[in-house]
Amino acid sequence: MVNLKLILRALGFLLLVEGLAMLAAMVVAIIYKGSDIHAFVISSLICISLGLLLIVLTRKASTNIGKREGFTIVTLVWVVFSFFGSIPYILSGSIPNFTNAFFETISGFTTTGSSILDNIEALPKGILFWRSTTQWLGGMGIIVLSLAILPIFGIGGMQLYTAEVPGPVPDKISPKIQQTAKTLWGIYLLFTLTESLLLWIGGMSFFDAICHSFTTMATGGFSTKQASIAFWDSPFIHYVIIVFMVLAGTNFSLSYCALTGKLDRVLKDEEFRYYLLFILIFVILIFTGLLITENMGTEKAFRDSLFQVVSIITTTGYVTADYLLWYPCLTILIFALFFFGGSAGSTGGGIKIMRIVVLLKNSYYELKRMVHPNAVIPVRFNKHTVDTKIVTNVLAFFIIYFMIFILSTVLFSIIEPDLQSSMGAVATCLGNIGPGLGNVGPTETFMHIHPVGKWFLSFLMLLGRLELFTVLVLFSRSFWKG
Repeated sequence: MVNLKLILRALGFLLLVEGLAMLAAMVVAIIYKGSDIHAFVISSLICISLGLLLIVLTRKASTNIGKREGFTIVTLVWVVFSFFGSIPYILSGSIPNFTNAFFETISGFTTTGSSILDNIEALPKGILFWRSTTQWLGGMGIIVLSLAILPIFGIGGMQLYTAEVPGPVPDKISPKIQQTAKTLWGIYLLFTLTESLLLWIGGMSFFDAICHSFTTMATGGFSTKQASIAFWDSPFIHYVIIVFMVLAGTNFSLSYCALTGKLDRVLKDEEFRYYLLFILIFVILIFTGLLITENMGTEKAFRDSLFQVVSIITTTGYVTADYLLWYPCLTILIFALFFFGGSAGSTGGGIKIMRIVVLLKNSYYELKRMVHPNAVIPVRFNKHTVDTKIVTNVLAFFIIYFMIFILSTVLFSIIEPDLQSSMGAVATCLGNIGPGLGNVGPTETFMHIHPVGKWFLSFLMLLGRLELFTVLVLFSRSFWKG
């Protein structure tokens, strides 16, 4: 039997967290004397009241949490958070339509960054801050945040951590899961504050600096400007954001090692080296292509190519240039990056560098096994043999990922007949990237998509953010048996 009371108790606590986050947005609304103050007062009261009610009603719930409860909580919390998180948009009149409000909210919490808004600057400051906050909370993971506090309520956390942390295997910094969560959030907060300060020094307003540091570290991509980062024609701002996008797309356990003086472990990490190598290869290709095909200076071509490659591979989704206007082969290279993603253990979405490396190594070794059929050639990663179960998991992930991409593109093309736009919309939502191709490109929005299409893409965002298996396992009959 599923421990329903425990699930409701966990959701109750998490609704408290969301309600408190709304109070922070309310403070911003008050400071800027916005018209959205009442929206946050009512929304936070709803979340806090319901959260307290669920906690009180389930105070005698068993604290035994298993895989079923873990996977259910992790999946439900994104849906519940997005449902209640859309209330401020609706009450303030910023996004009066529920479908649009839900799409914007789940795009925030899943750190996708796809938006239906076509006049962002017109929104009240409180709403803009809430929009960025949804990504900041979703970046490190709502569940990881809760792991630092859930034990107070007698709820364990390893099952939640396994289901939530991106990547093939969770990499704990500390043997104690609660300490791991606190350490991760400490690093996350440190990077956020540092980037905010640098962006402010670089010429952003303090408000814009905070919002963009929120969405950079979350690899989310929501901006306070319709033109995204292209609004600021500042090399300093662009390079600062590039650096922090790279950090956000790096395994946070490596950031912990770097901050504690263990740089040798960072430099020896195989995934990190491949991560930088992929960035370097694509930057060289696109930079060279821009110099040949576009009339722009060397530094501008280098900065645009570096920014867009890092933005897409980390699934942040910021833009400083419309890559759809580049020579077609360069746009194809950008689209290829849609299927990479950041490192395992980062806030980035996508397939993840670790999986790509394991797949490439296994394919190469399979050729060697054909030449030497009696040889035992295991896949190695960071000088350790990769368990065959993990290799099988990676292969299954790739097959399922691309099956979902192809099938979803076919289905979505019924709603969006333009094939380029359909491929772009599906790929960007499944990979939690933000901008796509065609009618949903970097200078366009998702407002024109049919409501059915928006709900479909919302599901793909959830599927991609929780890396397929966490969601798909809930639809398995065997998962619920016993």
